[in-house]
Amino acid sequence: MTSTDMGSGLDLFREGDFPIYTLTFVRDLPPGELLTRMGVDPETLALRDAIDLSDDLGDDLLDDEEPVVTTGIDGLWTWAWEQGGMHGLDERILSVVSVGTEAVVLHYNEKPMHWFKYAVGGEVIVEFHTLEPIEPTGQDPARLDDVMSPLGLVPGQVAPLYSVLALVENAFGIQLTQPDEVDDERWSGRLLPLPDCMPQAAALRAGVPEDGKAVPSS
Repeated sequence: MTSTDMGSGLDLFREGDFPIYTLTFVRDLPPGELLTRMGVDPETLALRDAIDLSDDLGDDLLDDEEPVVTTGIDGLWTWAWEQGGMHGLDERILSVVSVGTEAVVLHYNEKPMHWFKYAVGGEVIVEFHTLEPIEPTGQDPARLDDVMSPLGLVPGQVAPLYSVLALVENAFGIQLTQPDEVDDERWSGRLLPLPDCMPQAAALRAGVPEDGKAVPSS
């Protein structure tokens, strides 16, 4: 892992208006391979610029069951961006995309909340969400403590604004450059539906954390 200056890589998601997104970052994996591992419909997989993406898949950009996903490469990391879906959070998908490498998943929705997962070699190492005071879990939940603590990401405490974005930047050197409107072709496609509902994600969509107590939507 490497360090970057706070706020240098994901400012797009501090400054832009994105009510929901799921970003999957995988180290040293070609974009087409990442989408294949995520379960893209092979008939929809193609190189597209923003205009082609709108023409081919624009009506489905915010679909959550068969989400449209676009990709790119920034530095050592290949990213996949779902504007309406949460497939990257599914541990079956995360296990597959992280085989032989490492992966970071960052989800945001309007509750508001972030959900972070870090996986290596098919195993989730650290996971937490900010719907409540954070409680990291995983194979080694303290792995990122040295980076998390200075950002205010402390177990039992509410996460400060944008602290999860800073964690992704500072711990992994991750950034994301938004594709240009024209002449910037990226691999994209539509992900196939997950075989069944992801209970944890469904609960958080409804504002119900893991302990089963309802949380009012904000």
